[in-house]
Amino acid sequence: MINEAALLESKTLRDSTLERTEALDRVKALSLLPDGMHVTTAMVATYFEVAETVINNLLSRHRQELASNGLRVLRGSDLREFQELNLSFSSGGYPQRRSSLALWSRRAVLNAAMLLRDSEVARQVREYLLDMEYLARTQPVDNSARADRVSLDDHIDERIAHVLGKTVVPMFNALIETSGEHRRELIALRDDIENVERKLCWHHRRISGLEGEAPVDAVRASIKAMTWQAFERHVADLLRRDGCTEVVVRQARSDRGIDVTACMPDGRTVAVQCKNREGRSSVPSADMQKFAGAARTISPVDVALFVATSNFSSEAQAIADLSGIITVNRDELEAWSAGVRLKALR
Repeated sequence: MINEAALLESKTLRDSTLERTEALDRVKALSLLPDGMHVTTAMVATYFEVAETVINNLLSRHRQELASNGLRVLRGSDLREFQELNLSFSSGGYPQRRSSLALWSRRAVLNAAMLLRDSEVARQVREYLLDMEYLARTQPVDNSARADRVSLDDHIDERIAHVLGKTVVPMFNALIETSGEHRRELIALRDDIENVERKLCWHHRRISGLEGEAPVDAVRASIKAMTWQAFERHVADLLRRDGCTEVVVRQARSDRGIDVTACMPDGRTVAVQCKNREGRSSVPSADMQKFAGAARTISPVDVALFVATSNFSSEAQAIADLSGIITVNRDELEAWSAGVRLKALR
């Protein structure tokens, strides 16, 4: 098992946990700049409850590692453009006249948590990461499903689809976010790769069907066995698979109906309500009203998804249609879980 000292000393081990940016909000709410993606050095210091000089020293010692995880230093025209786009913050958060500004991504802030030795908040973040790593390692593995029957070609298809969805597509999303001149070409290439991924997923399901399995039944059984916490994490993983970044699973009583938040590759914000309703026929209108109030009034977002393991009552669907909320019922959830990309995220 990874221990805290190893995280502090080993960059390789730190890199292996950097996808779990939800750890930051699980320990303490991280305030972001108006762009919804970055924080300043002063804001990082406030989060970790240390002096700003401590963070500056950390930046100096580990600049290359932090830069590889999203740290940017703006100067000249880039700094002026950023200030113009974030006037509400710049007028009260930092002086207009300055030569440079360090912007930290959530990933870079998580990186800092694994480097700060004398911050109690950073220590709690590391503890959360270690707990999640322990749970992942102790989760039982099901080796019963056709281990001796799966063909080599099918296994390769499955692995390639996994790599495309988990590595290549997110890489293109990051390039698209920062590119200007070649943005259109990158989007076209990403779409081509996603088509290949979908075809490989289809091929895998077809082979499974020929071998006597019922993939939809397997997906349905897997979802049915999930606790509500596991179901929220499952939806978060689907968002990441479809290219969303900054995915945070709240799992708190004060979520006001919003269970998962994320950011789409084009910058739009996403809020998700996850409802695991085992043994119940439909989502009632009261649940939809609560989520509509949270997603459209209390914490407005660009895309609001209500994902359920059941269907929606006619009243609930009517409220969703009026509020601009996208509903994902049981059948759509099963298709999404089986590899079909959700239309709302395209």
